[in-house]
Amino acid sequence: MYVSMKEMLLHASEHRYAVMAINCVNLEQAKAICYAADAEAAPVIINISPRQMKAHATPEVMVPLIRALAEPLDVPVALNLDHGAEFKDITRCIRAGYSSVMVDASQYDFEENIRRTRLVTALAHERGISVEAELGHVGQAAAGDGQEADFYTRVDKAVEFVERTHCDALAVAIGTAHGSYPDNYVPQLDFDRLAQLKEALNMPLVLHGGSGAGEANIRKAVALGINKINVCTDLFRHQRAAMHKQLNTEPTIDYMDIQMHGMQAACAFIRSYMHMIGSSGRYQFRHTGDAYD
Repeated sequence: MYVSMKEMLLHASEHRYAVMAINCVNLEQAKAICYAADAEAAPVIINISPRQMKAHATPEVMVPLIRALAEPLDVPVALNLDHGAEFKDITRCIRAGYSSVMVDASQYDFEENIRRTRLVTALAHERGISVEAELGHVGQAAAGDGQEADFYTRVDKAVEFVERTHCDALAVAIGTAHGSYPDNYVPQLDFDRLAQLKEALNMPLVLHGGSGAGEANIRKAVALGINKINVCTDLFRHQRAAMHKQLNTEPTIDYMDIQMHGMQAACAFIRSYMHMIGSSGRYQFRHTGDAYD
């Protein structure tokens, strides 16, 4: 099924598990994501960032491709614009048929973030499209941004932000960062802040920069209320390593076959991650019309 993020994340919030939001740039990755979700009876979100959209995966091509993969399945699949900072990118994805968008105005001051988020929420909601926003700022791991407490999401501001914007999910800053952390470095997350945010907001919360954060951190974050985890760097690295290994083993391998190796490696990684965050087996299709078990 091709759906928005809203209902799947509300269910995840109520039942204390998380849904993977996986960055995707081509057919093979889209197939791996959908096959894994189907095999695990798990909801899933396909993310495409503006940079990925412009370099590899244009909305006009990816929307019909992903709809064709998702609609025959008995598990919910959402297509989400990841970190939509430019209004023109957001509206392009809405027009093309994305089922969800993220408006990321976290680089602006509080009032400007609210103004931009409200504008996107109004536009998207009237079309049945869910909206994720970000408050606080999840920066880049290479710059050490994740440990800047000034970037962390404030509970009082988060309550006001959600009330004024009506966003469906909120990405919070609690100590993670995008990209690759230095070797042997595991971020220290502010779990007390996360617990306070969940109690105050009682809504789906999102963790960006999940790659490299460590299994213990991810499991605890889910237990305390994270319901959507963005995964890009870890998957891309895993897929590349599998393809590199196969090329070393079989240097003359056909292009199509090496792509298949990458797809199979991605599918296995995703299925394992779904188990870790508790989304496997959450969706049981019933002909009575009841979606979630």
